[in-house]
Amino acid sequence: MRPETSGTGREVVCDPSMVDHRLLPIRFPRVRPLAFVLGVAGAALFLAALHNTHVSLGELARGVPFMLDLLGEMFPPSLARIGPVAKSLLETFQMALVGTTFGLAASLALGILATRSQTPSLVLYALSRGAIALFRTVPDLIWAIFFVVMVGLGPFAGTLAIMIDTIGFCARFFAEAMEEVDKGPQEALQALGATRLGIIFCAVVPAALPSFVNTALFSLEKATRSSVVLGLVGAGGIGIELKVSMDMFMYSEASTIILCIFALVLVVERASAWIRRKIL
Repeated sequence: MRPETSGTGREVVCDPSMVDHRLLPIRFPRVRPLAFVLGVAGAALFLAALHNTHVSLGELARGVPFMLDLLGEMFPPSLARIGPVAKSLLETFQMALVGTTFGLAASLALGILATRSQTPSLVLYALSRGAIALFRTVPDLIWAIFFVVMVGLGPFAGTLAIMIDTIGFCARFFAEAMEEVDKGPQEALQALGATRLGIIFCAVVPAALPSFVNTALFSLEKATRSSVVLGLVGAGGIGIELKVSMDMFMYSEASTIILCIFALVLVVERASAWIRRKIL
């Protein structure tokens, strides 16, 4: 204990054990040597990446006039080919819708196999997890190139690419959701002699259904944006229209396509949010 002088001039004895430590200001914990070394290494890695990517504010500032010139050529948008653009936009949404639907169905089956508590075999569990990781690792544009080689140009290749990409996105989240459901109803059904499929579709899937719906709606939004890019490699949709317009320096027509894509994505996102509010 150490004495302190109060405002009246009398000495007051302060006992540290009587101090409420919850009232003390929050302080940063002392940095451990390993954490300090890792922090310095991470900062050095970032600085090296910053240098190697040639980030330059000067180059950015010098490029602003060129961007303004491009925007000046894009406006006002041209409606000369609004008919073919609208048809391609509809095709883009149809690719996203069909690919997502088939992908969700496959994701549920693969997600069950990739759930440790529900899979019938550890071998199937490992294979399912490996397949999901592969589908997530390879970008959808690469899948589109593969399917263009396989089935030819057109929206079918893009639909297959979206389906595979949806499986990689949804199957993992489906499996995690099924792992986290309450085990009580499953044990009760098991005690009554229910089969594995009966337990899955009567206890596990209904409990995880809100998470399934949320993931499915997000995957549809993601697929709508992805389907635009797939047209760049000939996999159908409006992407090829945008590429041709940019290659031919038809910037006013390109701006029309970009605005149409923006409207489609916005409508899908708003519809998805409305459905989530109504269902969840």
